[in-house]
Amino acid sequence: MSEKLAFALVSPERELFHGEVDQVVVPGTDGEFGVLPRHAPLMSTIRPGALRIVNDGAERRIFVNGGFADVTPDGLTVLAEDAVDLADVDAASLEQELKDAREDVDAARDDAHRSIAQAKLTRLEALRAAVR
Repeated sequence: MSEKLAFALVSPERELFHGEVDQVVVPGTDGEFGVLPRHAPLMSTIRPGALRIVNDGAERRIFVNGGFADVTPDGLTVLAEDAVDLADVDAASLEQELKDAREDVDAARDDAHRSIAQAKLTRLEALRAAVR
């Protein structure tokens, strides 16, 4: 039996994944990096993108929007600010949300509202890029 990597993915709302896997590819701020069993200790911030969990030849993709990845001798823990399983994303609904978010940016009545609307639009654009 091959060695496995202990992996946990946690967002503020819930734990999205906890188990043993073959590899995890993390969208780090300085570029993607793969984590295998017995990886050297490492801590990295995460950029918005698709985190890929590889196990027994299957791949699961989860969108993460910021956070931290911590590799220790015990495994990998990802603390994501926001996470969505890409298998659960409906493309038509996402496109409608993007359209609405663009309209919200255009209709913002002041800088504070525009900033909030722009942050939502930026997140949705990153989610769409991860889906593709």
